[in-house]
Amino acid sequence: MAIYAVGDIQGCYDEFRQLLDQIRFDPAQDKLWLVGDLVNRGPGSLRVLRLVKSLGDSAITVLGNHDLHLLAVAEGAAELHHSDTLDEVLGAPDRDELLAWLRQQRLLHAEGDYVLVHAGLLPQWSVKQAASLAREVESALRGDDYATFLARMYGNAPHNWDDELTGYKRLRVITNAFTRMRICTLQGEMEFKFKGEVERIPAGYLPWFEVPGSKSREATVIFGHWSALGLKLTPKVIALDTGCLWGGPMSAVRLEDRQLFPSWLQEPRGKELVGLNQNLRFCGGVPGVRPSIWRK
Repeated sequence: MAIYAVGDIQGCYDEFRQLLDQIRFDPAQDKLWLVGDLVNRGPGSLRVLRLVKSLGDSAITVLGNHDLHLLAVAEGAAELHHSDTLDEVLGAPDRDELLAWLRQQRLLHAEGDYVLVHAGLLPQWSVKQAASLAREVESALRGDDYATFLARMYGNAPHNWDDELTGYKRLRVITNAFTRMRICTLQGEMEFKFKGEVERIPAGYLPWFEVPGSKSREATVIFGHWSALGLKLTPKVIALDTGCLWGGPMSAVRLEDRQLFPSWLQEPRGKELVGLNQNLRFCGGVPGVRPSIWRK
């Protein structure tokens, strides 16, 4: 059996199917670990949801910020953004079934020496504590009052963790860390506006996975969310958002031997990006073009 960790899909169905063909994925024997953000911005969110759901126990996915956004929009707790591509999901005949399935997914998966999350872990959290905190949010999403949680999860404050936090402030910090965080201070204070490359991180902040003395430092964390970071493979970090949506590959890593599988569509398609290299397109890069976000 092989376990393949896969980066952000974001509705890029064709690229996802090509990647599965490339790794010769066999759902009867293999496992997929998906870093979340199954949906949004790409053109195939509905097909991605249907496919991942159909894989049953052979696919483990954690929730990303775009997945939560879809759930919030569906409940009237948030409005669609101009760049969202969720209408097909929201109008699908199996919409309720798909959304109910999505609400049952986890925020964190820990197995052996690996931890799978969408964005990151706060440095104050051990893997054991992080798993416990993830279950608090998962319980809110799966409970009868999930719509209230979805309405209250938005916001940047509080910016840092405190064991004494309660209620929706507590759940918001947990959710933000798992699904939105890229950088924080040495004390674990998060900043959410920054989305750029490591060299441009504001003074006083650093990548969450570089904070000295992190309580989860013994685990290898697999995550996505940060396309400007690109591919990063170290003994304790597997970052897999290689920007498929922006013209990069969709990437998978086979965990047992760290073999990398970057998958590029052979034919570009879709809406061209404005203000970027015009050879790059949504959900599909031109062969031979390698944007800077895909790098070790």
